[in-house]
Parts: sequence; structure tokens; C-alpha cells
Amino acid sequence: MESPLVTWYPEGVAAWAAVAPQEGAVLMHSLRGFIDAGRAGALVAQHILEEAEPVRVASFDIDQLLDYRSRRPEMTFSVNEWTAYDEPHLDLDLVTDAEATPFLLLHGFEPDVRWEGYVRAVRQITERLGVELVLGAYGIPMAAPHTRPLTATVHGTSQDLLPDAPSLFGTVTVPASAQNVMEYRFGQWGLAAINVAVHVPHYLAQSPYPQAAQKAMEVLEDISGLALSTDALDDEAARAQEEITRQATESQEVQALVTQLEEQYDAYLDQREGAIGLDGPLPSAEELGAEFERFLQQQRGDTPPGA
Repeated sequence: MESPLVTWYPEGVAAWAAVAPQEGAVLMHSLRGFIDAGRAGALVAQHILEEAEPVRVASFDIDQLLDYRSRRPEMTFSVNEWTAYDEPHLDLDLVTDAEATPFLLLHGFEPDVRWEGYVRAVRQITERLGVELVLGAYGIPMAAPHTRPLTATVHGTSQDLLPDAPSLFGTVTVPASAQNVMEYRFGQWGLAAINVAVHVPHYLAQSPYPQAAQKAMEVLEDISGLALSTDALDDEAARAQEEITRQATESQEVQALVTQLEEQYDAYLDQREGAIGLDGPLPSAEELGAEFERFLQQQRGDTPPGA
């Protein structure tokens, strides 16, 4: 029995059936929720949609999944009328990479409710469309400077699917997301799911950070074999870098913060070189949990940025 949460588009289903890879079909997902520092995942989805010519395959009934009271979409009022509405959606599109290889992209608003029903529906989608690998990307705030190489944590349902890299984390408890619950359930079902968490400097977590999206796509490319060109983000990344440099130059407080993080980063490399390679510093589980909670508080409006 198919999920009542999903509406299928016959033309899109037929289009996918005509071009779907015989093996290794990929479904990538990026949801607009509160766990996406630097809008890393959102920028990945936006970039893919702009570069491809998406064909709608299916849509979720977002009205059943969104709590409008806790996450109100924005509207624009001009003079004496409403002129725009950031209409909630959760859609599955057929897209292609830079080499015309087809894959599926699930994008839109993260469900607030009925997570289990949503996850089961995604499983049904993968089974119906022959998807063998589900991929996701998002950003997490980290105590790391923007002047050092971006790093990422790759986690998934099977160690065999993950890059051959030493573990950088111990054990940490953080609030759940629909994206990570889906990975957890897929693991229980023996299905392949991988997520890429880009480490975004915590002082940049509230603003779009194209560099994080570029890092995410580089890792997703390595995992999936898709050709996800990031060239179109170069100009945005350059502008972001210029703005960060300007603000750092004008603020002694920002300069001091970056210098402190650089010293911690370099000290970490000196201590760990040869043990885990040069993948950048990570805070302890306690520090990560504290920074993550601070990020979520800012997203909810409990704490002002920079507090």
C-alpha cells in the first residue's frame, strides 16, 4: 500500500523509468530545517536545481507534515497587498549531473510531524524507483576558523559505504532531525544511506556559506560517482569570503576569535599529525554538544547571534 503522504506524477515517473541507471541509482535529499549551518545542504539543492532541468516525479502533502505555528513561512506585504508567499513544499525531482547522469533530488521543508510516516514513504519511493543509495548533506556548527580547510564528517548505515578515514568523533547526543532519523531507520532495514555533515565555523552558521556547499558536493561526488560541478558557486564563495574578510578587518573581536581558533586548530594538528591525518580539529563531545545547542537556540530565537 502506497503512502497517502505522496502524490505521484505519471509523466515524471515515466521519465525516470526511461533514463534510470540499471544499477547504482541515487536519491539525494536536502531539507530546510534547523540543522543546516551555513545553509550548506540548502545551497547544494539550489545549485543542482539551477544547473539541471528538473522534472517533478512526486510530491509530499506538506500540509500533513508541517507545524505552521512553530515554523511560519514568510510572506511579503507591499503597500496594501500580499505579494509573495514562501510556499512550503517537499518535492521529488528527476535531475541530472554535469555529465547528464540522472538521479533523484528530494528537496523542500523538513517535516515537523509524522517523521516515521515520512521515512516509510521515502523507503517506498526508493523501492518503487529502484534507488540503491540515499545521500544527504547539511552543515553543523563547529569551533573551527574559516582560514583553515573545511572538513566534514561522513556517516552512514554501513561502514563499507563510508570513506576510509579514521573516526573523528566519540559519542555525542544531539537533537534529532528527520534526515538523521531516516538514516537510522534505513540502517535498521539494511538499506544504504549516507549523510555528509560539513563543519561550518560557528560564527558563520547563521549566514549562507557557499564554501560549505562546495565541500559537501566534493564529498558527495566521491561517494556517488556523480559529477557535481561547483564552478557556478565560485563567485558566491568569493563574495562571501570578501565579506568575511571585511568584517574581520573591521572588528577586533572577530579578529581575536579567529586567531584563537587558528591557534587551537594548529595545536590540534601538531598533536594528532600521523594519528588521524590532517582533517582538522574537532572539539570534544561536550564542546560539540554545547555549540550545537547554542546554534539551535539561535535558530529558535532564544539566544541572539554572538551571545
